[in-house]
Amino acid sequence: MLDKDAVPGASIAVQTYGDFLNFNPHLHAIVSDGCFLKDGSFQTAPVFILKDLGEAFQYEVLKMLKKEGKINDAIVENMLSWHHSGFNVYIGDRIEPDDKTGVGNLARYIIRACFSQERLVYIPAKKSDDGIAKVIYTSKDRKSRKAFNALDWLARLVTHIPGRYEHTVRYYGYFSNKSRGLRKKAETDDAIPTIMSNGMSSKEAGQNWARLIQKIYEIDPLICPRCQGQMKIISIIDDFEIIDKILKHLNLWVIHNHDPPEKEPVYIPELTYIGDSDYGNSGFQIPVFDEWY
Repeated sequence: MLDKDAVPGASIAVQTYGDFLNFNPHLHAIVSDGCFLKDGSFQTAPVFILKDLGEAFQYEVLKMLKKEGKINDAIVENMLSWHHSGFNVYIGDRIEPDDKTGVGNLARYIIRACFSQERLVYIPAKKSDDGIAKVIYTSKDRKSRKAFNALDWLARLVTHIPGRYEHTVRYYGYFSNKSRGLRKKAETDDAIPTIMSNGMSSKEAGQNWARLIQKIYEIDPLICPRCQGQMKIISIIDDFEIIDKILKHLNLWVIHNHDPPEKEPVYIPELTYIGDSDYGNSGFQIPVFDEWY
């Protein structure tokens, strides 16, 4: 029998970019595989049929756009006649609650960065035959690559920065802030075994920044780069004038524009960093830039 109080939960991340930072709006979602019931139990859902789910998603989006006045009946009818609707739904494998690695990987993926440093090659202006800095980027499947002027690449990048107060990750149903607040107030937030808490208070989470930096960038910010000894924080300075004085005293305050610091060349198959060679030379692996547009 259908429980009218049954509530699903979802965490949805809004993403606006494609493989080459082109505008490609889509959603990444973590959705409960069923509904949470009022008696504290969890009812699993039947197997989803992708075709039905895709049609339901298409219907709700078109209905919303029509309600907002963005499209009309003629446009809806035209879109419904397309051979490829432009709507697609993919469902990954189920992840069990005790699979912490799988949950962590999934959570990182839905809020992943818009580009990968491992697939990016930066060519400084002084090493480019036309005197313009370049960025060469390889697609995720490594089957294609494109070259951009560095400023054009940055222009594409900044278009995907969220606006002020704009949330790109949203929580719905059982995972919403309101639902979690009501359960916490009633001291029932731990009643569902499928809801996992990291056990940290807000204060502890705020002090956990070093571990998070190490997890993402694979470097411990509290390890001294000179002696490899353990460092500790003695103060936090956020006053701009004091920061300015300290950096100038250490000769670390640079106000003029410059290229990013050079690093070891990045070598990937089919795309070799050529160092000081002439990039326009057809004998090398990187084609002339005009061929990339």
